[in-house]
Amino acid sequence: MLTEKQMERYARNIMLPEIGVAGQEKLSRAKVLVVGAGGLGSPAALYLAAAGVGTLGIVDSDEVDLSNLQRQILHALGDVGRAKALSAQEAVLRLNPEVTVHASQALVTAENIMELIQAYDFVIDAADNFETKFLINDACVLSHKPFCHAGVIRFTGQLMTYVPNKGPCYRCIFQSPPPADAVQPASQAGVVGAAAGVIGSLQAMEAIKYILGVGELLTGYLLKFDALAMEFRKVKLPGREPCCAVCGEHPTITEISIKKNTIRGFVQS
Repeated sequence: MLTEKQMERYARNIMLPEIGVAGQEKLSRAKVLVVGAGGLGSPAALYLAAAGVGTLGIVDSDEVDLSNLQRQILHALGDVGRAKALSAQEAVLRLNPEVTVHASQALVTAENIMELIQAYDFVIDAADNFETKFLINDACVLSHKPFCHAGVIRFTGQLMTYVPNKGPCYRCIFQSPPPADAVQPASQAGVVGAAAGVIGSLQAMEAIKYILGVGELLTGYLLKFDALAMEFRKVKLPGREPCCAVCGEHPTITEISIKKNTIRGFVQS
């Protein structure tokens, strides 16, 4: 039951017929994991906390670098050199002390991914590393966990949402990580912070809609954003790929293989 202060804090949520008191209580019981406390994870975590999501997990193995501050708004100048996960935890609690935040300064690997996602209702893929993204996808598909994928580079971004048994997964669309050095990382190509802010905020919105059971999720769609043209394009995706290695009719990935899927690096956007 919401307290008087919570009723005031979340008043703009509660007055919406799609949310109301019952919806706000759903949010307070929800648990969302944010993988990556960088350019995407920053706005996602802050807006989830502001909305009143009761439990947030934040996983990141990196430390705050001065070059991160152009887009990673969870962190400030005084956080340079500190663990991103702990800096993010403090930022979220400053915004909303009622949120329970589980911070993990950990490298996401095949060895720990299943345990990391186990307790959560929804996963935010806020990593900028193809191998990590495929690992998140495979773990979520095998665990029947919904998640929202996103990526951002330069002035552009994209996102899609996977819900178990509803539409294609990330591997259905992209099949496998591209060859090494085929795609420049943000550290080489650059990224506008506000573009990451737009996409990360949309990831938070997808999580909120899933928790509340309202609206239409980006399940079966890829939403593309071009900040220079100021255009959004919603692309309908093919259905689930029958030959998909993880969710197809005859999957070859039936468990997370430590040998095949261990992630050597975890680069934030």
